[in-house]
Amino acid sequence: MTKITKFTVDDVRFPTSKDLTGSDAIHTDPDYSATYVTVYTSDNNLKGFGIAFTIGKGNDIVAECIKHFFPLFVGKTIDEIERDIGKLWFQCVDHSQLRWLGPEKGVVHMAVAAIFNSLWDLIAKKNNKPLWKFIVESKPDTIMEWLTFKYIEDVLTKDEAYNILLENQKYKNNRIEKILSEGYPSYTTAAGWLGYSDEKIVQLCNHYMSQGWRHFKVKVGLDLEADVKRLELIRNTVGEDCHIMVDANQQWNVEQSIKHINAYKKFDLLFVEEPTSPDDVMGFAKIKKEVGDVRLATGEACGGRIMFKQFLESGAMNVCQIDSCRLGSINEILTVLLMAHKFNVPVFPHAGGVGLCEYVQHLCMIDYVLINGKKDNKVVEYQDSLHEHFKFPCKMNNGNYMPPQDLGYSIEMKENSVTEFSYPNGEYWRNN
Repeated sequence: MTKITKFTVDDVRFPTSKDLTGSDAIHTDPDYSATYVTVYTSDNNLKGFGIAFTIGKGNDIVAECIKHFFPLFVGKTIDEIERDIGKLWFQCVDHSQLRWLGPEKGVVHMAVAAIFNSLWDLIAKKNNKPLWKFIVESKPDTIMEWLTFKYIEDVLTKDEAYNILLENQKYKNNRIEKILSEGYPSYTTAAGWLGYSDEKIVQLCNHYMSQGWRHFKVKVGLDLEADVKRLELIRNTVGEDCHIMVDANQQWNVEQSIKHINAYKKFDLLFVEEPTSPDDVMGFAKIKKEVGDVRLATGEACGGRIMFKQFLESGAMNVCQIDSCRLGSINEILTVLLMAHKFNVPVFPHAGGVGLCEYVQHLCMIDYVLINGKKDNKVVEYQDSLHEHFKFPCKMNNGNYMPPQDLGYSIEMKENSVTEFSYPNGEYWRNN
Protein backbone atom coordinates (compact mmCIF):
# COMPACT_ATOMS: atom_id res chain seq x y z
CA MET A 1 0.00 0.00 0.00
CA THR A 2 1.22 3.47 -0.89
CA LYS A 3 2.49 5.39 2.14
CA ILE A 4 3.49 8.99 2.79
CA THR A 5 7.27 9.02 3.23
CA LYS A 6 8.11 12.70 3.74
CA PHE A 7 7.11 16.33 3.26
CA THR A 8 9.11 19.36 2.14
CA VAL A 9 8.21 23.04 2.19
CA ASP A 10 9.70 25.84 0.07
CA ASP A 11 9.47 29.60 0.63
CA VAL A 12 8.76 30.85 -2.90
CA ARG A 13 8.50 34.60 -3.54
CA PHE A 14 7.88 36.55 -6.74
CA PRO A 15 9.00 40.21 -7.01
CA THR A 16 5.62 41.66 -7.99
CA SER A 17 6.40 44.81 -6.01
CA LYS A 18 8.69 45.80 -8.90
CA ASP A 19 5.77 46.62 -11.21
CA LEU A 20 3.19 47.25 -8.43
CA THR A 21 1.04 44.30 -9.45
CA GLY A 22 -1.12 43.57 -6.43
CA SER A 23 -0.75 47.05 -4.94
CA ASP A 24 -3.66 48.35 -2.90
CA ALA A 25 -4.40 50.81 -0.10
CA ILE A 26 -2.89 48.67 2.66
CA HIS A 27 -0.45 46.44 0.77
CA THR A 28 1.51 49.01 -1.21
CA ASP A 29 4.45 46.79 -2.24
CA PRO A 30 3.46 43.10 -2.20
CA ASP A 31 5.78 40.32 -3.31
CA TYR A 32 3.31 37.56 -4.11
CA SER A 33 4.53 34.42 -2.35
CA ALA A 34 3.70 30.80 -1.62
CA THR A 35 4.64 28.37 1.09
CA TYR A 36 4.92 25.41 -1.24
CA VAL A 37 4.37 21.95 0.26
CA THR A 38 5.34 18.72 -1.48
CA VAL A 39 4.13 15.34 -0.20
CA TYR A 40 6.26 12.36 -1.20
CA THR A 41 4.98 8.79 -1.22
CA SER A 42 6.37 5.30 -1.62
CA ASP A 43 5.15 5.51 -5.23
CA ASN A 44 7.68 7.76 -6.96
CA ASN A 45 5.06 8.73 -9.54
CA LEU A 46 2.58 9.98 -6.97
CA LYS A 47 3.14 13.28 -5.17
CA GLY A 48 0.86 15.90 -3.65
CA PHE A 49 1.32 19.67 -3.76
CA GLY A 50 -0.20 22.49 -1.77
CA ILE A 51 0.32 26.15 -0.93
CA ALA A 52 -0.67 28.92 1.39
CA PHE A 53 -0.50 32.38 -0.16
CA THR A 54 1.28 35.39 1.41
CA ILE A 55 2.72 38.66 0.08
CA GLY A 56 6.40 38.45 1.07
CA LYS A 57 7.75 38.89 4.59
CA GLY A 58 6.27 36.31 6.90
CA ASN A 59 6.20 33.59 4.28
CA ASP A 60 9.06 31.96 6.16
CA ILE A 61 7.01 31.99 9.37
CA VAL A 62 4.18 30.07 7.71
CA ALA A 63 6.73 27.62 6.27
CA GLU A 64 8.18 26.96 9.72
CA CYS A 65 4.72 26.41 11.19
CA ILE A 66 3.87 23.90 8.46
CA LYS A 67 6.78 21.70 9.56
CA HIS A 68 5.13 21.12 12.95
CA PHE A 69 2.38 19.09 11.29
CA PHE A 70 4.52 16.75 9.18
CA PRO A 71 4.96 14.03 11.85
CA LEU A 72 1.18 13.54 12.06
CA PHE A 73 1.08 12.16 8.52
CA VAL A 74 4.41 10.49 7.70
CA GLY A 75 3.99 6.72 7.61
CA LYS A 76 0.24 6.74 6.98
CA THR A 77 -1.13 5.18 3.81
CA ILE A 78 -3.03 7.31 1.31
CA ASP A 79 -6.07 5.11 1.94
CA GLU A 80 -5.85 5.97 5.65
CA ILE A 81 -5.55 9.66 4.83
CA GLU A 82 -8.59 9.54 2.55
CA ARG A 83 -10.68 7.55 5.03
CA ASP A 84 -9.81 9.72 8.04
CA ILE A 85 -9.32 13.14 6.41
CA GLY A 86 -12.07 14.73 8.48
CA LYS A 87 -10.68 13.45 11.78
CA LEU A 88 -7.13 14.36 10.80
CA TRP A 89 -8.18 17.88 9.88
CA PHE A 90 -9.89 18.42 13.21
CA GLN A 91 -6.88 16.92 15.00
CA CYS A 92 -4.74 19.65 13.44
CA VAL A 93 -7.03 22.66 13.98
CA ASP A 94 -7.87 21.53 17.50
CA HIS A 95 -4.27 20.61 18.46
CA SER A 96 -4.07 21.02 22.22
CA GLN A 97 -0.90 23.15 22.06
CA LEU A 98 -0.67 24.71 18.59
CA ARG A 99 -4.25 26.00 18.77
CA TRP A 100 -3.09 28.48 21.44
CA LEU A 101 -1.47 30.44 18.62
CA GLY A 102 -4.84 30.70 16.82
CA PRO A 103 -7.15 29.16 17.56
CA GLU A 104 -8.37 28.36 14.02
CA LYS A 105 -6.99 31.51 12.48
CA GLY A 106 -3.73 33.18 11.53
CA VAL A 107 -0.46 31.47 10.74
CA VAL A 108 -1.41 28.08 12.18
CA HIS A 109 -4.60 27.93 10.16
CA MET A 110 -2.78 28.91 6.96
CA ALA A 111 -0.30 26.14 7.69
CA VAL A 112 -3.16 23.67 8.07
CA ALA A 113 -4.58 24.88 4.75
CA ALA A 114 -1.26 24.31 2.96
CA ILE A 115 -0.90 20.79 4.39
CA PHE A 116 -4.45 19.74 3.60
CA ASN A 117 -4.41 21.36 0.17
CA SER A 118 -1.49 19.03 -0.60
CA LEU A 119 -3.32 16.03 0.85
CA TRP A 120 -6.48 16.72 -1.15
CA ASP A 121 -4.30 17.02 -4.26
CA LEU A 122 -2.85 13.60 -3.43
CA ILE A 123 -6.26 12.02 -2.79
CA ALA A 124 -7.69 13.32 -6.07
CA LYS A 125 -4.67 12.01 -8.00
CA LYS A 126 -4.94 8.63 -6.29
CA ASN A 127 -8.55 8.49 -7.55
CA ASN A 128 -7.51 9.63 -11.07
CA LYS A 129 -9.69 12.74 -11.04
CA PRO A 130 -9.44 16.52 -10.93
CA LEU A 131 -10.23 17.57 -7.36
CA TRP A 132 -13.53 19.29 -8.18
CA LYS A 133 -14.79 16.17 -9.93
CA PHE A 134 -13.67 13.87 -7.10
CA ILE A 135 -15.57 16.05 -4.60
CA VAL A 136 -18.80 16.40 -6.59
CA GLU A 137 -18.89 12.68 -7.40
CA SER A 138 -18.54 11.74 -3.73
CA LYS A 139 -21.65 10.64 -1.86
CA PRO A 140 -23.27 13.00 0.69
CA ASP A 141 -22.61 10.49 3.48
CA THR A 142 -18.90 10.48 2.60
CA ILE A 143 -18.71 14.28 2.40
CA MET A 144 -20.31 14.64 5.83
CA GLU A 145 -17.44 12.62 7.30
CA TRP A 146 -15.03 15.34 6.14
CA LEU A 147 -16.79 18.18 7.94
CA THR A 148 -16.88 19.55 11.47
CA PHE A 149 -19.81 21.54 12.81
CA LYS A 150 -18.16 22.57 16.06
CA TYR A 151 -19.05 26.20 16.89
CA ILE A 152 -21.46 26.57 13.93
CA GLU A 153 -24.25 24.07 14.61
CA ASP A 154 -26.43 26.84 16.04
CA VAL A 155 -26.76 28.24 12.49
CA LEU A 156 -26.18 25.13 10.36
CA THR A 157 -26.99 21.70 11.75
CA LYS A 158 -25.61 18.44 10.42
CA ASP A 159 -29.08 17.50 9.24
CA GLU A 160 -29.49 20.77 7.35
CA ALA A 161 -26.11 20.35 5.65
CA TYR A 162 -26.85 16.75 4.73
CA ASN A 163 -30.24 17.65 3.29
CA ILE A 164 -28.70 20.40 1.13
CA LEU A 165 -26.22 17.91 -0.28
CA LEU A 166 -28.90 15.25 -0.73
CA GLU A 167 -31.37 17.60 -2.44
CA ASN A 168 -28.78 18.71 -4.99
CA GLN A 169 -27.80 15.20 -6.01
CA LYS A 170 -30.65 14.98 -8.52
CA TYR A 171 -29.34 18.02 -10.43
CA LYS A 172 -25.69 17.02 -10.36
CA ASN A 173 -25.24 15.38 -13.75
CA ASN A 174 -26.96 18.21 -15.64
CA ARG A 175 -24.87 20.78 -13.81
CA ILE A 176 -21.65 18.94 -14.63
CA GLU A 177 -22.58 18.94 -18.31
CA LYS A 178 -23.39 22.63 -18.20
CA ILE A 179 -20.21 23.63 -16.40
CA LEU A 180 -18.09 21.58 -18.80
CA SER A 181 -19.58 23.37 -21.80
CA GLU A 182 -19.98 26.89 -20.41
CA GLY A 183 -17.42 27.27 -17.64
CA TYR A 184 -17.90 29.64 -14.71
CA PRO A 185 -17.91 33.46 -15.06
CA SER A 186 -15.13 35.59 -13.58
CA TYR A 187 -14.21 39.19 -12.87
CA THR A 188 -10.79 40.73 -13.33
CA THR A 189 -8.76 42.78 -10.88
CA ALA A 190 -5.92 43.23 -13.35
CA ALA A 191 -6.94 46.71 -14.53
CA GLY A 192 -7.54 48.31 -11.16
CA TRP A 193 -4.34 48.25 -9.07
CA LEU A 194 -3.67 51.50 -7.24
CA GLY A 195 -0.13 51.84 -8.55
CA TYR A 196 -1.19 51.88 -12.22
CA SER A 197 -1.30 55.02 -14.39
CA ASP A 198 -4.48 56.22 -16.11
CA GLU A 199 -3.06 55.18 -19.45
CA LYS A 200 -2.32 51.67 -18.24
CA ILE A 201 -5.78 51.33 -16.69
CA VAL A 202 -7.52 52.31 -19.94
CA GLN A 203 -5.30 49.99 -21.98
CA LEU A 204 -5.99 47.07 -19.64
CA CYS A 205 -9.73 47.69 -19.50
CA ASN A 206 -9.93 47.63 -23.27
CA HIS A 207 -7.74 44.53 -23.43
CA TYR A 208 -9.89 42.56 -20.99
CA MET A 209 -13.15 43.65 -22.60
CA SER A 210 -11.80 42.32 -25.90
CA GLN A 211 -11.16 38.98 -24.14
CA GLY A 212 -14.74 38.71 -22.87
CA TRP A 213 -14.66 40.22 -19.37
CA ARG A 214 -17.60 42.34 -18.24
CA HIS A 215 -16.80 42.64 -14.51
CA PHE A 216 -13.96 44.88 -13.25
CA LYS A 217 -12.70 45.36 -9.70
CA VAL A 218 -10.99 48.62 -8.77
CA LYS A 219 -8.71 49.23 -5.79
CA VAL A 220 -9.58 52.30 -3.70
CA GLY A 221 -8.88 53.71 -0.27
CA LEU A 222 -6.00 56.17 -0.22
CA ASP A 223 -7.64 59.36 -1.49
CA LEU A 224 -11.36 59.88 -2.07
CA GLU A 225 -10.96 62.44 -4.86
CA ALA A 226 -8.45 60.23 -6.70
CA ASP A 227 -10.73 57.20 -6.25
CA VAL A 228 -13.69 59.03 -7.78
CA LYS A 229 -11.58 60.14 -10.75
CA ARG A 230 -10.32 56.58 -11.30
CA LEU A 231 -13.87 55.21 -11.14
CA GLU A 232 -15.06 57.85 -13.61
CA LEU A 233 -12.21 56.89 -15.93
CA ILE A 234 -13.05 53.19 -15.73
CA ARG A 235 -16.82 53.68 -16.06
CA ASN A 236 -16.30 55.87 -19.14
CA THR A 237 -13.95 53.23 -20.58
CA VAL A 238 -16.02 50.09 -19.99
CA GLY A 239 -19.47 51.68 -20.45
CA GLU A 240 -22.72 51.14 -18.61
CA ASP A 241 -23.13 47.51 -19.65
CA CYS A 242 -20.15 46.35 -17.59
CA HIS A 243 -20.11 45.86 -13.83
CA ILE A 244 -17.69 47.67 -11.49
CA MET A 245 -16.86 46.72 -7.92
CA VAL A 246 -14.37 48.34 -5.53
CA ASP A 247 -12.00 46.96 -2.92
CA ALA A 248 -10.74 49.15 -0.06
CA ASN A 249 -8.59 46.39 1.46
CA GLN A 250 -9.50 47.20 5.09
CA GLN A 251 -8.35 50.83 4.83
CA TRP A 252 -11.12 52.80 6.59
CA ASN A 253 -12.78 53.00 9.96
CA VAL A 254 -16.57 52.70 10.08
CA GLU A 255 -17.45 56.38 9.61
CA GLN A 256 -14.94 56.77 6.77
CA SER A 257 -16.41 53.70 5.10
CA ILE A 258 -19.89 55.20 5.12
CA LYS A 259 -18.61 58.51 3.68
CA HIS A 260 -16.63 56.86 0.87
CA ILE A 261 -19.26 54.32 -0.10
CA ASN A 262 -21.96 56.98 -0.32
CA ALA A 263 -19.64 58.97 -2.61
CA TYR A 264 -19.32 55.95 -4.91
CA LYS A 265 -23.05 55.30 -5.30
CA LYS A 266 -23.32 57.11 -8.62
CA PHE A 267 -21.12 54.42 -10.20
CA ASP A 268 -23.72 51.68 -9.57
CA LEU A 269 -21.23 49.33 -7.91
CA LEU A 270 -21.80 45.58 -7.80
CA PHE A 271 -20.27 45.52 -4.32
CA VAL A 272 -17.79 47.23 -1.99
CA GLU A 273 -15.15 44.87 -0.63
CA GLU A 274 -13.44 45.09 2.77
CA PRO A 275 -14.25 48.72 3.62
CA THR A 276 -13.04 48.21 7.21
CA SER A 277 -11.43 45.59 9.45
CA PRO A 278 -12.24 42.07 8.23
CA ASP A 279 -12.88 41.05 11.86
CA ASP A 280 -15.40 43.81 12.62
CA VAL A 281 -18.76 42.13 12.18
CA MET A 282 -20.63 44.89 14.03
CA GLY A 283 -18.78 47.54 12.02
CA PHE A 284 -19.92 45.95 8.77
CA ALA A 285 -23.47 45.82 10.12
CA LYS A 286 -23.35 49.57 10.94
CA ILE A 287 -21.98 50.39 7.49
CA LYS A 288 -24.64 48.29 5.80
CA LYS A 289 -27.37 50.12 7.72
CA GLU A 290 -26.08 53.50 6.50
CA VAL A 291 -25.34 52.72 2.84
CA GLY A 292 -28.67 51.17 1.94
CA ASP A 293 -28.75 48.69 -0.93
CA VAL A 294 -24.99 48.76 -1.63
CA ARG A 295 -23.71 45.22 -1.13
CA LEU A 296 -20.74 44.64 1.19
CA ALA A 297 -18.25 41.89 0.42
CA THR A 298 -15.68 40.29 2.69
CA GLY A 299 -14.13 36.96 3.59
CA GLU A 300 -10.70 36.68 1.99
CA ALA A 301 -9.05 37.44 5.34
CA CYS A 302 -11.53 35.49 7.50
CA GLY A 303 -9.53 32.81 9.23
CA GLY A 304 -12.28 30.27 9.71
CA ARG A 305 -15.89 29.21 9.58
CA ILE A 306 -16.73 30.95 12.87
CA MET A 307 -16.12 34.40 11.38
CA PHE A 308 -18.24 33.52 8.34
CA LYS A 309 -20.98 32.29 10.67
CA GLN A 310 -21.15 35.70 12.37
CA PHE A 311 -21.05 37.72 9.16
CA LEU A 312 -23.74 35.59 7.53
CA GLU A 313 -26.06 35.37 10.51
CA SER A 314 -25.90 39.14 11.17
CA GLY A 315 -26.59 40.12 7.56
CA ALA A 316 -23.35 42.13 7.50
CA MET A 317 -21.97 40.09 4.57
CA ASN A 318 -23.85 40.38 1.28
CA VAL A 319 -21.13 38.76 -0.84
CA CYS A 320 -19.15 35.84 0.60
CA GLN A 321 -15.49 35.79 -0.48
CA ILE A 322 -13.99 32.49 0.55
CA ASP A 323 -10.24 32.04 0.22
CA SER A 324 -8.61 28.69 -0.54
CA CYS A 325 -5.73 29.21 1.92
CA ARG A 326 -7.13 31.33 4.75
CA LEU A 327 -9.79 28.72 5.37
CA GLY A 328 -8.55 25.30 6.36
CA SER A 329 -8.77 23.73 2.89
CA ILE A 330 -11.71 21.75 1.47
CA ASN A 331 -12.84 20.48 4.88
CA GLU A 332 -13.75 23.95 6.08
CA ILE A 333 -14.56 25.55 2.73
CA LEU A 334 -17.45 23.13 2.26
CA THR A 335 -19.05 24.15 5.58
CA VAL A 336 -18.81 27.84 4.62
CA LEU A 337 -20.33 27.15 1.19
CA LEU A 338 -23.19 25.33 2.92
CA MET A 339 -23.74 28.20 5.37
CA ALA A 340 -23.71 30.79 2.59
CA HIS A 341 -26.28 28.74 0.68
CA LYS A 342 -28.55 28.56 3.71
CA PHE A 343 -28.43 32.34 4.13
CA ASN A 344 -28.85 32.92 0.38
CA VAL A 345 -25.59 34.87 0.14
CA PRO A 346 -23.72 34.50 -3.19
CA VAL A 347 -20.15 33.22 -3.07
CA PHE A 348 -17.52 35.19 -5.03
CA PRO A 349 -14.24 33.37 -4.24
CA HIS A 350 -11.10 35.45 -3.70
CA ALA A 351 -8.27 34.68 -6.12
CA GLY A 352 -5.30 36.39 -7.76
CA GLY A 353 -2.05 36.00 -5.86
CA VAL A 354 0.06 32.89 -6.44
CA GLY A 355 -1.97 29.85 -7.40
CA LEU A 356 -5.25 31.10 -5.98
CA CYS A 357 -6.90 31.17 -9.41
CA GLU A 358 -5.75 27.58 -9.91
CA TYR A 359 -7.39 26.68 -6.61
CA VAL A 360 -10.67 28.61 -6.77
CA GLN A 361 -11.65 27.25 -10.16
CA HIS A 362 -12.22 23.95 -8.32
CA LEU A 363 -14.15 25.67 -5.52
CA CYS A 364 -16.62 27.45 -7.81
CA MET A 365 -17.30 24.18 -9.68
CA ILE A 366 -17.94 22.42 -6.36
CA ASP A 367 -20.28 25.18 -5.16
CA TYR A 368 -22.26 25.16 -8.40
CA VAL A 369 -22.59 21.41 -8.87
CA LEU A 370 -22.85 20.19 -5.29
CA ILE A 371 -24.56 22.99 -3.37
CA ASN A 372 -25.89 26.11 -5.03
CA GLY A 373 -26.69 25.41 -8.68
CA LYS A 374 -26.47 29.08 -9.67
CA LYS A 375 -23.83 31.03 -11.52
CA ASP A 376 -25.74 33.74 -13.34
CA ASN A 377 -25.46 36.17 -10.44
CA LYS A 378 -21.93 35.21 -9.34
CA VAL A 379 -18.38 35.72 -10.56
CA VAL A 380 -15.02 34.48 -9.38
CA GLU A 381 -11.93 36.66 -9.17
CA TYR A 382 -9.28 36.29 -11.86
CA GLN A 383 -5.85 37.90 -11.92
CA ASP A 384 -3.76 37.49 -15.05
CA SER A 385 -0.32 36.99 -13.53
CA LEU A 386 2.11 34.24 -12.45
CA HIS A 387 0.18 31.43 -14.16
CA GLU A 388 3.27 30.66 -16.22
CA HIS A 389 4.87 29.13 -13.11
CA PHE A 390 2.33 26.29 -12.88
CA LYS A 391 2.33 23.01 -14.76
CA PHE A 392 -1.47 23.03 -15.09
CA PRO A 393 -2.56 26.70 -15.15
CA CYS A 394 -6.22 27.64 -15.19
CA LYS A 395 -7.83 27.94 -18.60
CA MET A 396 -10.10 30.86 -19.48
CA ASN A 397 -12.60 31.17 -22.32
CA ASN A 398 -14.41 34.46 -22.96
CA GLY A 399 -13.98 35.50 -19.32
CA ASN A 400 -15.02 32.10 -17.93
CA TYR A 401 -13.03 29.59 -15.91
CA MET A 402 -13.15 26.26 -17.71
CA PRO A 403 -13.26 23.14 -15.49
CA PRO A 404 -9.80 21.65 -14.90
CA GLN A 405 -9.25 18.29 -16.57
CA ASP A 406 -5.81 17.45 -15.14
CA LEU A 407 -5.61 15.24 -12.07
CA GLY A 408 -5.46 16.83 -8.62
CA TYR A 409 -5.77 20.40 -7.35
CA SER A 410 -3.87 22.17 -10.18
CA ILE A 411 -1.20 23.66 -7.93
CA GLU A 412 2.02 21.87 -8.94
CA MET A 413 4.66 24.46 -9.82
CA LYS A 414 7.38 24.14 -12.43
CA GLU A 415 10.63 22.98 -10.85
CA ASN A 416 12.67 25.78 -12.41
CA SER A 417 10.26 28.38 -10.97
CA VAL A 418 10.64 26.96 -7.47
CA THR A 419 14.41 26.89 -7.87
CA GLU A 420 14.69 30.42 -9.24
CA PHE A 421 12.34 32.16 -6.82
CA SER A 422 12.97 30.26 -3.57
CA TYR A 423 13.86 32.70 -0.81
CA PRO A 424 16.55 33.65 0.07
CA ASN A 425 18.84 31.29 -1.87
CA GLY A 426 17.07 31.07 -5.24
CA GLU A 427 18.85 32.51 -8.25
CA TYR A 428 16.62 35.59 -8.47
CA TRP A 429 16.99 36.58 -4.81
CA ARG A 430 20.74 35.90 -4.72
CA ASN A 431 21.20 38.35 -7.59
CA ASN A 432 18.77 41.09 -6.55
